[in-house]
Amino acid sequence: MSFLGRGPGNVPAAGGVNVEKIELAVTELDTVTDFFNRMVSSCHAKCISARYAEPDLNKGESVCIDRCVAKFTEVQKKVGEKLQSRGAANAGAAAGSFGSL
Repeated sequence: MSFLGRGPGNVPAAGGVNVEKIELAVTELDTVTDFFNRMVSSCHAKCISARYAEPDLNKGESVCIDRCVAKFTEVQKKVGEKLQSRGAANAGAAAGSFGSL
């Protein structure tokens, strides 16, 4: 398995690091980190009382967190799919307009 695309077929001609793949990996890491932080903040505010009575989650808090995370993840997935389909449609429309030049 290659690390950041540095497999036998992915080595740049100059023998250096593929900067484009590293930039994509950094962008993806930033996106995932942002998603995680927003999910934790949102679900914590919704499900966990501001006054901590016990050191562990109670049953209600645990169920709320599970549902919140599932919903947050599902919405993120749907938004991502919608953005991808719009991006593909826009790319197709742009490619079609270049053909008429």
